[in-house]
Amino acid sequence: MDLGDTVCFLFGDYVIDAARRELRQGSEIVKVEPQVFDLLLYLIRNRDRVVTKDEVLSAVWPGRIVAESTLFSRIATARHAIGDSGERQRFIRTIARRGFRFVGAVMEESAKSATAKPDAAPLEMPVLRAAAPQQHVKFCKTPDHVNLAIATTGSGLPLVKAANWLNHIEYDWHSPIWAPIFARLASDRRLVRYDGRGNGLSDWQVANICFEAFVRDLEAVVDAEGLEKFALLGISQGASVAIAYATRHPERVSRLILCAGYAFGWKKRGSSEEIARRSALQTLVRYGWGQDNPAFRQVFTSLFFPEATAEQIKWFNELQRMTASPENADRILNVFGDIDVSELLPRVSVPTLVLHAQHDAMVPFDQGLRLARDIPGARFVPLHSRNHLVLAHEPGWQQLVEEIERFLGADGSELPTPDLRTHDLDDVRQERDGSKRVVG
Repeated sequence: MDLGDTVCFLFGDYVIDAARRELRQGSEIVKVEPQVFDLLLYLIRNRDRVVTKDEVLSAVWPGRIVAESTLFSRIATARHAIGDSGERQRFIRTIARRGFRFVGAVMEESAKSATAKPDAAPLEMPVLRAAAPQQHVKFCKTPDHVNLAIATTGSGLPLVKAANWLNHIEYDWHSPIWAPIFARLASDRRLVRYDGRGNGLSDWQVANICFEAFVRDLEAVVDAEGLEKFALLGISQGASVAIAYATRHPERVSRLILCAGYAFGWKKRGSSEEIARRSALQTLVRYGWGQDNPAFRQVFTSLFFPEATAEQIKWFNELQRMTASPENADRILNVFGDIDVSELLPRVSVPTLVLHAQHDAMVPFDQGLRLARDIPGARFVPLHSRNHLVLAHEPGWQQLVEEIERFLGADGSELPTPDLRTHDLDDVRQERDGSKRVVG
């Protein structure tokens, strides 16, 4: 079988190393038969389409007559090797009367270094970047005449991501910070993203940067896309925007997902220590934003991503250059400090999932707990991470995406969202502090 370019493919916590013909889960090699490896590799290389049974048979067993039962047996074995099953079909999906398709989010990277020394140690789990997918980009105009850039990717039920700081609808697909989660979310649904005012490809020269304008931007994007009903994702301050939208338009939001979010901005939380730290950070932003300055990068990045890899730190610094000017970054940070959506939380009437890293240095863990406590019926999931956004190389990343996928539901049906009682929040606090383990 022609393997083509030497490439590593990452999906979930597995890596297929085409050069070494190895399947690994983390640092452990998963033993599979050669035909099963070829089958997995063929499906992954052709993941942009459904492949027929005849195509698979010709690729994996060239020139041989093989019964369909053999193919189905190898499919089952391949699924088992990557933690999948015929019931779940999280990675390999059977398309009735058509064939098969690899539907898991896949990242890839050249692995030339893997062939340099045959006896070299296996490659470490890489932070891989997805090839930028095909996305439709257009612009809409807000009521105050600001042009917003919108990108749609994938197909299926719509999921709208509220804009947050440090986004760029084109550049994000090359970033190890954002690409893994966007690729996963767009694998089986229509993902709608946009750059907020003063960010990315949207207008930078804007007179009004305030929280109300952020909410109106989301309203303009949804209307421009003609969406009647959709799931809504808010990350960081995008969670506050999503909360405001969901209380104004509950009939349009099917589910609400809040990740690393907060009800109170940093000026409203009452911590003099945090206010002093944020004020110092704004001073650094004004003078060091987007510069390749190790001193600035060390302070700024260590707050957002204390456990980032060197590659992720490099790309995070580049995101600064690409997403906003120093002036806009300063203005936007100032707005974040004044956010207060606490009175809106009891009015959220849509099913809500709240996720928050237990040791997030940018947004305190208690802010996520407050969202879950005050939003009726919200489900809360603590994530094991010190990073503001859980990154793809962390064990908590798989939990993050699986919780989102489970909450959204594969078929769009409503899922139960159990009420999170006060004693559950106490359990979570104990678990975070290491005094109790919460299962569930």
